[in-house]
Amino acid sequence: LHLLSRRQRQMCIRDRIIYSLLFAALFSACSTDFLDRNPLDKPSNEAFWRTEKDAMAAATGCYNGWFSMDEVIYADCASDNAYNPFTWEGWAVQAAGTATPTDPGYSYMGYGNMVRYNNFLENIHRPEMNEDLRKRLTAEVRFLRAWDYFQKVTHYGDVPLVTSVLEIKNANLPRTEKAKVVEFILNELKEIAPQLPESYSGSDVGRITRGAALTLKARLELFEHQYDDCMATCSEVMGLGYELFPDYKGLFKIANENNSEVILDVQYVESLYGNWVLGVLPPASVGGWCSINPTQSLVDAFECEDGKTIEESEVYDPKEPYLHRDPRLAVTVLAPGNLYEGKRYDPIDVKDPNGDYYAPYGRSKTGYLVRKYVDDLSDYADMWDCGMNAIVMRYAEVLLMYAECKIELNQIDNSVYDILDDIRTRAKMPVVDRTRYTGQEKLRELLRRERRVELAMEGLRWFDICRWKIGEQVLNGKVYGCLLGTVDPVTGALSLTNERIFVENRKFDPAKHYLWPIPQTVIDATPAIVQNPHY
Repeated sequence: LHLLSRRQRQMCIRDRIIYSLLFAALFSACSTDFLDRNPLDKPSNEAFWRTEKDAMAAATGCYNGWFSMDEVIYADCASDNAYNPFTWEGWAVQAAGTATPTDPGYSYMGYGNMVRYNNFLENIHRPEMNEDLRKRLTAEVRFLRAWDYFQKVTHYGDVPLVTSVLEIKNANLPRTEKAKVVEFILNELKEIAPQLPESYSGSDVGRITRGAALTLKARLELFEHQYDDCMATCSEVMGLGYELFPDYKGLFKIANENNSEVILDVQYVESLYGNWVLGVLPPASVGGWCSINPTQSLVDAFECEDGKTIEESEVYDPKEPYLHRDPRLAVTVLAPGNLYEGKRYDPIDVKDPNGDYYAPYGRSKTGYLVRKYVDDLSDYADMWDCGMNAIVMRYAEVLLMYAECKIELNQIDNSVYDILDDIRTRAKMPVVDRTRYTGQEKLRELLRRERRVELAMEGLRWFDICRWKIGEQVLNGKVYGCLLGTVDPVTGALSLTNERIFVENRKFDPAKHYLWPIPQTVIDATPAIVQNPHY
């Protein structure tokens, strides 16, 4: 879409939306019960699948709602990276350890999209169409189904594996063993990857590519500690021509959409299929909702500009804690004293009732906000309706997965250091100190910190916590925000007190919280499904 004029983009997206709506309407007659079952009466289904245009419309309809910017930016609130102050938004209970079957927060246990995926896959053989296109569209929809199951199995463990349209009498299925679901996903991705193109052009940009299928395969292999397989899969992606975008800050600018680092994103177009969610990020003083509040823990994870942690660095000043830091901190987090939209951001002065201090209403409860994606609001005519794409996969993640596999297999060589150096120097950080970070334990420490800061607010931290089994360490106890004090409105200089914002107490039970609770509504609708342990 970025290769077309604005009017051409609008027309292409308009046609996509029309087809999506037609297809969604066609398949809207599905049962309200939990598991998917035949969404149509037979004559309607028989009448639809005739032409190549029908097949394209059906495939486009399958993309509707497969993922969103909401899930990308809110998901870190389920981790130690951020806090969601508004319970009604669905991301407050997971990290706090207070999720229950009746209050599960955001849920991935819906099977509505499976109606479209399975129905498509059962009928795509019928239209008269180009066989190469049929094969490609089939692979795209198989990816979307695999993506859906990836979300389910990583959040809930055992889940019903449904690969066909069900009759009502057969819809009450029990959960399938996690290992079998994982095997299904990996086999699907292995089979479809060669059937997908390496890239698209024109109005097809944003559809599923070979790189996307392989990257999802690598994610799941890494989650399952299949390091040899993951490393091999990453190597395949590394041979597809992706590159790190030269400017970390620019990577998240709308002007640089679909750049060389992006493997997969959700495509949005202003006023037609707009991205509304960016408005939840900025301060209330510029009309934002302050919905996602980075934690002090995340801020402290960023090194100083000398490549040392804040505990080790001689340039770290606790009185000016945001100076001389890894440049990615200023890209990712809006901190006290930062210049934002023409004024100094001041969330810490309790004496200023008109400021951004967290206490009165709708402010950040940690003192921090997300700056990634909304660095400059002039990038958008309307931050509540913009064309900013949601990056779902990018090449830096693939490089970090490859490096992690090498470290975990204790196959440490120059390639590990080279990857970390490339990612760090792109962000204007020094290369890895090879005298300090040597051996598996120290490199694991560095790799995990690097993943956290490089990929912060991109929805991946929960998966890291789960596979590293660090929930007991990072999701237990008190959560804090920044120190209170005052901000010089001209220079941004801080005068900080010793009082730090307290946010909440969190609890993490390793016997329970590595899986999310299955919503009670799901169990009520499908009695064969049993709840996860200890919920």
